[in-house]
Amino acid sequence: MNLKFTLAYDGSLFQGSQKQPNGQTVEDKLLKAFKKINIETNIVLSGRTDKEVHAIGQVFNCVVPDFWQDFFKLKDILNKNLPSSIKILRIQKVKDDFHSRFHAKKRVYRYLITTKPTTPFNNKFITHIKNVDEELLQKAIKEFIGVYDFKYFHKTGSDKELTKREIFDAKFYKYKDIYVFNFTANSYLRSQIRLMVGFLLAINDNKQTIENLKEQLNLKKHIFKKPAIANGLYLAKIKY
Repeated sequence: MNLKFTLAYDGSLFQGSQKQPNGQTVEDKLLKAFKKINIETNIVLSGRTDKEVHAIGQVFNCVVPDFWQDFFKLKDILNKNLPSSIKILRIQKVKDDFHSRFHAKKRVYRYLITTKPTTPFNNKFITHIKNVDEELLQKAIKEFIGVYDFKYFHKTGSDKELTKREIFDAKFYKYKDIYVFNFTANSYLRSQIRLMVGFLLAINDNKQTIENLKEQLNLKKHIFKKPAIANGLYLAKIKY
């Protein structure tokens, strides 16, 4: 039977989500946990997260033997066989043709920043910024909403040739003492969000302007090329 899994993980300990020869990926650890309970399967992730990028709502699907009807038990056993940096949150039975990647309609990412000095206990999970111009960032982030060719907002060497994407929603807000960049789209290019956030942070620091951002979005000038560091980025939710 085909099952849909929702999971969270600390990306700082992995070379990314997708299987790699070195074995230090989220997918490798998941396959190892399945193998420990005699399930040989293939995992289909909803999307790839890069090295050091976290997830609180990643999704994958895979086929497991029909006798695993107790999903709570399956979840508990798998979590016991996974490192503490990966946790399966939910398991649901889905149709045989369900595909976690191709059937995803929206992917939500969040990037977290704070003006409070970080500590050894949280600096892997949030980015420290000295000052935040909340009003300016709320205005600037709206420029990303719509259909654009993100040629100047993706990592060189990306395996995706088509660089046009639609951002359905983009907002910046404060939650307690944390500031959040929130993006919703169907899909993203490699390092796209980190490059968008990097540009926004440069605007916040008065090193770039909203006009500069418009020029780069419209491919008039390739002004800014420095992505924000990975530690503040989270795959938050997949919508089907």
